[in-house]
Amino acid sequence: ATVLAQSLVHEGLKNVVAGSNPIALRRGIEKAAEAIVKQLLASAKDVETKEQIAATATISAADPEVGEKIAEALDKVSQDGVVTVEDNNKFGLDLDFTEGMRFDKGYISPYFVTNADDQTAVLEDPYILLTSGKVSSQQDIVHIAELVMKSGKPLLIIAEDVDGEALPTLVLNKIRGTFNTVAV
Repeated sequence: ATVLAQSLVHEGLKNVVAGSNPIALRRGIEKAAEAIVKQLLASAKDVETKEQIAATATISAADPEVGEKIAEALDKVSQDGVVTVEDNNKFGLDLDFTEGMRFDKGYISPYFVTNADDQTAVLEDPYILLTSGKVSSQQDIVHIAELVMKSGKPLLIIAEDVDGEALPTLVLNKIRGTFNTVAV
């Protein structure tokens, strides 16, 4: 795609310098791109089986082992799963499967750790508070915290950030054993 874009720009500039109308040139490129996309969509075939995925991935990676690993990963996670590719210092290819959800960032405070040996925060059957915003004040969580305390269940807070007076309040309640919570 980068080579194609570079070639389009190079040839386009050459035509503009030679006297072509840049607006007409742009319109022509847009029409050509539209026609190409239409043709590609018309000739496209769904890749559905593990064997088809392996063949396609092998061609893309130019490596049959990589193609097989990609097919195995996609087969295991199904259509709703996510495949993440990471570099490592080991020789060879490894597949790691994580059930459930995975977060790029972990718990916000080390006080939320439930297992000091492996530094993890594990909650059994928690209530989950999910928000796209920040949780900063006690008022943001006081009503939910009261309901959770009455139930005796833990609370998992998934937010853009937890800070301000909300964070020390949650940590203090966790330390005192008032209720078990983790904020990520």
